[in-house]
Amino acid sequence: METPVLSRNILGGPLLACSYDPLTGFTRSGCCETGPEDLGQHVVCVRVSAEFLAFSMARGNDLTTPMPAYRFRGLSPGDRWCLCAARWLEAWQAGVAPPVIVEATHEAALETIPKELLMAAAWPAADPSQSRS
Repeated sequence: METPVLSRNILGGPLLACSYDPLTGFTRSGCCETGPEDLGQHVVCVRVSAEFLAFSMARGNDLTTPMPAYRFRGLSPGDRWCLCAARWLEAWQAGVAPPVIVEATHEAALETIPKELLMAAAWPAADPSQSRS
């Protein structure tokens, strides 16, 4: 029997959970895990800001409006969320990138974003169930 491979964060350690409230991740596991079906690469754990949410909405991705059919309450500033790597980089280039929880950011983010940028935007890790800290 093959041992499962644990997901790793950008520091090379085990991938920590990003948020259980709101429940995030491409697979809604609470972690920024990825796989072949995750075309958007939802691998960057962030603490969303009002500026970023407005930026995302202007780009056609409304993250604030509740969608009960998907058990999504909508995000508020301070929530933690697994963000697409390309969107985080786009937001960084526009000067509105949200802070990154590096211990909960999947190593696949490094395929799109230089590690130095992610580290420069680092936010201290905290309990993912307390997403509005």
